[in-house]
Amino acid sequence: MKRYYCSIINSQYKYSELTGKIIGFAMEVHKILGNGFQEVIYQRALAKEMELQGLDYSREHEMPIFYKEDHIGTRRVDFLVKDVICVEIKALIKTEDVHLAQAINYLEAYHLEIGLLINFGARSLEFIRLINSKYNRGNRNNLV
Repeated sequence: MKRYYCSIINSQYKYSELTGKIIGFAMEVHKILGNGFQEVIYQRALAKEMELQGLDYSREHEMPIFYKEDHIGTRRVDFLVKDVICVEIKALIKTEDVHLAQAINYLEAYHLEIGLLINFGARSLEFIRLINSKYNRGNRNNLV
């Protein structure tokens, strides 16, 4: 996983303001609901919070998956925010490397540069900001 790094929001990173808003909305949801619900409950609550705050997003956004330029199927990302941020939601006591790998794979498969992995299942909200260093804007344009 050397090609990627995770960080707390920092203004030097691309889309830092937008990812900061999303994390803030997730914190509000976690503050109200706490931990212990199923993932879908947090998805619905986060969707409601984004609507209330006027943020443009798509929930359960279906994205194409390609293998050697052949379309081989689709996969749904929990949220696609403003067509640039992939948000993967979890509701686990503890996230593991496999969950991080899944979020990174989504960034690569969807040709997105920035993503968030947000876990509502822990006592305190957990989030990881992901950057796809293999991002190529030309590949992204083929999907839109």
